[in-house]
Amino acid sequence: MKNFFTLILLLTIIAFAKAQQSEIPTTEPYGKVDKADLEMTSCDVEKDANAEVLFDQGSVTFTPRYELVYERHTRIKIFNDKGNDWANVKFIYYGGYGIQTMSDLQAETIGSKNGVLEITKVDKKQIFIKQIDKLVTEVSFAFPNVKPGSIVEYKYATITAFQGFFPKWMFQDEIPTRYSEFKTDVPVGINYRSLVMVTLPFVKNTDQVKALANIPSVRREPYMNSVEDNSQRIYYVLQSFNLRADMRNFSTSWKKVAEDEGLADDFGRQIHRKLSGEDVILNNAKRLNTQAEKIAYIFNEVRNDMKWNDVDVSYTYDGTSESWNKKTGNSTEINLVVCHLLQKAGINALPMLVSTRKNGRVNPAFPTRYRFNRTVTYVPIDSANYYVLDATSKYNLYNEVPVDLLNTFGFYVDDPNSAFDMVFLQRTSPIRQLILINAEVNPDGKMTGTAQFRSFDYHRMDVVEKYKTVGEEKYIDFLRNGDNNLKITSIKFENMEIDSLPLTQNVDFSLNTSGSDEHYIYINPSVLTGLSDNPFSTEKRVTDIDFKYCSLYSINGIYKIPAGFKIDALPKSASMAMSDKSISFRRVVGEQDGSVVVRYTISYQKSVFFKEDYPELYEFYKKMHEMLIEPIVLKKA
Repeated sequence: MKNFFTLILLLTIIAFAKAQQSEIPTTEPYGKVDKADLEMTSCDVEKDANAEVLFDQGSVTFTPRYELVYERHTRIKIFNDKGNDWANVKFIYYGGYGIQTMSDLQAETIGSKNGVLEITKVDKKQIFIKQIDKLVTEVSFAFPNVKPGSIVEYKYATITAFQGFFPKWMFQDEIPTRYSEFKTDVPVGINYRSLVMVTLPFVKNTDQVKALANIPSVRREPYMNSVEDNSQRIYYVLQSFNLRADMRNFSTSWKKVAEDEGLADDFGRQIHRKLSGEDVILNNAKRLNTQAEKIAYIFNEVRNDMKWNDVDVSYTYDGTSESWNKKTGNSTEINLVVCHLLQKAGINALPMLVSTRKNGRVNPAFPTRYRFNRTVTYVPIDSANYYVLDATSKYNLYNEVPVDLLNTFGFYVDDPNSAFDMVFLQRTSPIRQLILINAEVNPDGKMTGTAQFRSFDYHRMDVVEKYKTVGEEKYIDFLRNGDNNLKITSIKFENMEIDSLPLTQNVDFSLNTSGSDEHYIYINPSVLTGLSDNPFSTEKRVTDIDFKYCSLYSINGIYKIPAGFKIDALPKSASMAMSDKSISFRRVVGEQDGSVVVRYTISYQKSVFFKEDYPELYEFYKKMHEMLIEPIVLKKA
């Protein structure tokens, strides 16, 4: 009897294991589609998904000559019209100088019409190949005949003689993925180091195969970092190879990266190349008294004179001299021009490799140059102070770390002194934003008045960029924040063109107070503050919060009570703070000389919060925004 029950238990375990295996999705050959996939109308993982990656399969193998072969096959299901964006494909490879060659690119749309399989191939003439710079080639195409229910798939292969171009693998995307698999077959003698950034359970996890299944999408959340930083992913870097008589070490340490960059013709050596007409700029800089004045002058000359071509790479293409002559260049070319001129002016300026927010953060424990996508100029002052100069944006300031680089790591290279280091780029002191509102309330509930905004540093940069980018009409719409009862009759700026002074906006406005009638007037004190909307309205969060910089908001409002009315309800003065004092809020409300006076102070002493801190942050914001929008109620006497 005991043996019988043991047999039953064993059979149950085997059946359960087989059932579990059968639940794991898999891949299919190109062009072969499961009927169930064609008929499915929604994603099992996320019912509201507009599209789903059915599978994404990648592999790396090597030829007998040790050429690296990368193959990829991707299949996507479109559920509705909003999912059509996923039928537009764009990817890059290193096609410059023939470093990588692409082959076997195929793409097709699969659907059914009256129960008959319908396949529409992408015309080769509709596949566009564009050389972005001397290394990067972009491939783009759109799938034809796409409609809700369609499946689109594509595959391609690249081959390169340089083993360092090992692809990263992203298991996760902005739509859910049913199955993602990456295979590697690396010959003995070639050594890679991998950085596995995966928290979900692997369904396959061997030295050669990594796979995940039923992967949720990476949904954009307010104040999150890049999608890549929040995705399940693996990075690889070539450490060394020992093949026949060829023995070499590569980016095994940051010291090795620094040595390679200092000697690179498209990086370190560019700093020493003379620029035409540079003597005029250098002579003008010599007449200035302080180091800060010289830095500001040279930075502004390059920022205002050169145009960024929107290409972000960590190397030069045309080189600094030619880019200077053309007055246009990629991010590294422009900023190495700044570095060169500062060095010639006697400033201790160094090139610094950085990764922009969109590109994702660099891990200091994973030495490689390939995670960087931009070069800036680093000027150390002392152990606690430094300049980080990026002249690609017309709105960047010489004395503020570019906002796109805050809370990231930069890697500076001091080749002449054989020095290098990682620096965490941040702004610890809060940035001020002052708002003064002076309004008169009429007996009919209409409010007219003025508002003055004084914006400092990053707040100033944000306003100037937005205003100059979208124009006055759309900027006024931004200030109104969708409130149809609010009209802005005039707006005037002070110090728009003077970087060193705070930006002042003077606004005349009128407002029909919502909900008011002949007996009651309701005043919302948060109007025009930009703080009336709560960005953290969902109870759950899956990504960290990055405010970029700390802020200090001071908001003062004076609302004159109309004749014949009196205060019926006044918000109480109150204050609260997070448990670690990282964010504090204070409200002071009172009556003074026939007016209601409201003062808000919001202080952020920390700019980054982990997702584990979100429950407390969520509750804090909920209470704070309830107090921000709590109305002043006036009653007819």
